[in-house]
Amino acid sequence: MPGAEQLAARVTAAIRGLGGRVVVAFSGGVDSSVVAKLATQALGPEGALCVLARSESNTGEDEALCRRIAEEHGLSLRVVEYSELAIPNYARNPADRCYYCKNELYERLAALARAEGYAAVLDGSNADDAGDYRPGMRAVAEHGVRSPLRECGVNKAQVRELARHLGLPNHDRPAAPCLSSRVPYGQEITRGKLDAIAAAERYLRGLGLREFRCRHHGEVARLEVPPEDFPLVLENRDRIVSEFRRLGFVWVAMDLAGFRSGSLNAVLNRRGSEG
Repeated sequence: MPGAEQLAARVTAAIRGLGGRVVVAFSGGVDSSVVAKLATQALGPEGALCVLARSESNTGEDEALCRRIAEEHGLSLRVVEYSELAIPNYARNPADRCYYCKNELYERLAALARAEGYAAVLDGSNADDAGDYRPGMRAVAEHGVRSPLRECGVNKAQVRELARHLGLPNHDRPAAPCLSSRVPYGQEITRGKLDAIAAAERYLRGLGLREFRCRHHGEVARLEVPPEDFPLVLENRDRIVSEFRRLGFVWVAMDLAGFRSGSLNAVLNRRGSEG
């Protein structure tokens, strides 16, 4: 099994093989951070433009992390700002919402690449992403976005190994999908909901929770935390309820099934089995 140094060499060679400068979709997640770092190593900061999209569903913490990584690792960073809520079909939150989000992003990055002479747009998809429900991958294919980690067969565990090898500060950061992923499909996404989710999760993080979600079910906030963190939530029950009510929630519930990434997809699986 290849080690981190061999994996880095394989991905770096694949990026060099694209035949020119590249634009990297850079979110601050560990996957895109590894691609941004390796692209910069392969082509230099003048050959790898790392682009962060600033919109309603991303947090200030995400942008701060991107800026920190860029500064510490010599990345060329550019921020583009637009409203995701203005994207057609996005706010109504269909099951393929991620497609509309990624389609808008890659349209913008592809246009930037054409205008400024870049050879390719890169994303951070890894080999494990092929086995999950990810409608955004359709946009990757439609816009010809290259996925060097996925194309080189690098899985999520290996991505984290690479990130540690490269000295990236987010190598052990839990996955942090956009805030819209906390809203059940079919329920409208609004700026108010996204702000409430961001504030609620910021508060929980301040209590010492590390991997969790605050799902927005209208007047109900449903907390998903690992079972081993149940005592921490219960110890702070009164404080959490008070803060969440201040944020606009009426009820605060803790999901006894615990934390599950992508748990809202369970509704899609049930619908499929009933069809």
